[in-house]
Amino acid sequence: MKAGIVGLPNVGKSTLFNCLSNAKAQSANFPFCTIEPNIGVVNVPDKRIEKLEELVNPERVMPATVEIVDIAGLVKGASKGEGLGNQFLANIRETDAILHVIRCFDNDNIIHVDESVDPVRDKETIDIELQLKDLETVEKRLERVKRTAKTGNKDAQAELVVLLKVEETLLKGISVRALSFNEKEQEFVQSLQFITAKPVLYVCNVDEDSAVTGNAYVEKVREAVKDENAEVIVLAVGTEADITELDDYEERQMFLADIGLEEAGVARLVRSAYKLLNLQTYFTAGVKEVRAWTIPIGSTAPQAAGVIHTDFEKGFIRAETIAYADFVTFGSEAKVKEAGKMKVEGKEYIVKDGDVMHFRFNV
Repeated sequence: MKAGIVGLPNVGKSTLFNCLSNAKAQSANFPFCTIEPNIGVVNVPDKRIEKLEELVNPERVMPATVEIVDIAGLVKGASKGEGLGNQFLANIRETDAILHVIRCFDNDNIIHVDESVDPVRDKETIDIELQLKDLETVEKRLERVKRTAKTGNKDAQAELVVLLKVEETLLKGISVRALSFNEKEQEFVQSLQFITAKPVLYVCNVDEDSAVTGNAYVEKVREAVKDENAEVIVLAVGTEADITELDDYEERQMFLADIGLEEAGVARLVRSAYKLLNLQTYFTAGVKEVRAWTIPIGSTAPQAAGVIHTDFEKGFIRAETIAYADFVTFGSEAKVKEAGKMKVEGKEYIVKDGDVMHFRFNV
């Protein structure tokens, strides 16, 4: 599962990417310095795995990860191929969620592609380009579906209703994610890979003084997205970059304390991206390894087992599960068993976030 970092040129996308992944994507004061999308695999900060490591003392620890893609900056006219538009739109179509970075700071030394700072205008520039590209997808599909619907084909008639609803919404300047669909309609919509149907997290890039409480620009963004069912996060990306340059953990904590933060903003961002992708974690905990496994929310026990190995899902017999809180309370798997807190679950069990699991299977 990938989250793509998008935004206008020079809003801090590559700097943020560097903070997240420690992969040094080129970060410079000019547009289009990230031409090929950079991909970083980022650990998801989770205090639970640290606690399990402390209790189990394993040989190794494997945290959950999420893929972050740094995509070239988009400009007005991208839907028609302006700038690196076509490439940008192809790259973003391959991601599962959008991290939309918006400039919410003043700095005369950093060029703005539109020569002034206006976060709501910038957001709308990106929105319009993505909506225009989705509109192009709808119109191409409509030509075929209308012809088939006229023959009395029921599937085509149902698709036509959905396409006309999407077209009407996009023409009003509203993204596809604002619409609701039934299960069958949702399958059809997903097959068309609309860019504006992807979940979005707005990242307001602020100056250091605004890192804790935000600023007037951030408030404008919050107001603009209040009906979108989207999260807004405030991040001083330049400051975060300075923090990641510090090798010493104590120094980083002191730096954060000085500006009034309990933890680095990028840690909050990664957790938010994980949630945006509709993901959750379960753990396996043994002396060889404590590991966080990533699954979609709502996964069954066999599906969770399949993430470890497909044979585990095919030959699934049962899952032995321990609630994370019980593991911590009793301190070990053996003591949890003694207390009668280990549960045996079958194929219908829906895995809960934080479950510590052991699978029985037969191949």
